This record gives sequence, structure tokens and C-alpha cells, in this order.
Amino acid sequence: MKDKEIKRCSWVKLKNDKYIKYHDEEWGRPTHNDKELYELLILESFQAGLSWECILNKRENFRLAYSNFNIDEVVNYDENKINELLNNPKIIRNKLKIIASINNSKIFKNIQTEYGSFSNYIWKFTNNTVINESFELRTTSELSDKISKDLIKRGMKFVGSTTIYSYLQAIGIINAHSKECFLNTSKF
Repeated sequence: MKDKEIKRCSWVKLKNDKYIKYHDEEWGRPTHNDKELYELLILESFQAGLSWECILNKRENFRLAYSNFNIDEVVNYDENKINELLNNPKIIRNKLKIIASINNSKIFKNIQTEYGSFSNYIWKFTNNTVINESFELRTTSELSDKISKDLIKRGMKFVGSTTIYSYLQAIGIINAHSKECFLNTSKF
């Protein structure tokens, strides 16, 4: 069977190999690595108001522009670096999102210090348990509301409930592969 004939979640753009690879190898897999959690949180915050495909297509450019998502470098970005990012046509050049990404990086580090890792923080909301549900059900949940409120209270921006719900799906806290998807292992 050809790769594109495999049953996947209906949102996967089958004409985009990056999308297929993201779905098949990354999306929905329980993630505990802080570097991966950080990258996805920054990318999800840039997605607000845009399509994930747009972000995914620019992901490698974001990695280059954001020091390979080295948080220790990003937290020290200054006005010169902000201007460099604003003039980079290969990423999303939204000044508010760029400034928020630097600010959110600082808060991410604060959370790491407080909890020992961001993974400990984010997974504590479900007691390290994956929640199985269909992605067709909603775009927010009580869980995403709760986490979003906490992150906003801590000072993060562009982390509304819809963004956080999408993030929770991406990092595998919510297993939301559709029933027909070859990666669905749940019985929701």
C-alpha cells in the first residue's frame, strides 16, 4: 500500500509531505522532552489565527531564525534580534507574536525552575495520563481552559484555550487521532 493510501486523520493535507510526516511521526505522541515541548509551544503561539500548514511549512525557517529553539539564547534576544526577525520573510513577521515568543520563553524557563522541567508542569494537569478523545469533538476543553488560564496568569501571550488545546493534541496529552486513522490506539 502506498504511503498516501494509508488511512490518516482527515485534517492531514495529503499533498504536503511535511504534513504527512508530522502526523505520522510526531503529532499526538506523548512528549516529555522540554526542548520539543518548547518548540511546539512557540510554534503553536505563532499559529494563532493562521493554519498549522502555514507554520509547518515554515518550521525549518523558524528553527534557523530562533537559534534552533535554544531557549537560553531566545530569552536574551534584544531589539536588534527582534528587528532581524521582523525582517525575515521566511517566518511569521508579527511583532506582537515575536515579542510574545521571547517573553513566553522567559516564563517557560521560570516554569522549568519551579517544577524541575516544563514536562513536569504540563503533565501534572492529567497526572501523567493521556486523554483519549476524537479530534472532531471540540477545539477547547476544560483542561485547555485551565492550562491557558494558568499560563496567561503567569504572563504568557497567544496561549488561549484553542491554542493550548491544539498544543495538548500535538504533544500527546490528548490522543485525538480519528477512529479510521492507522495511529488510533484508543477506544473513545
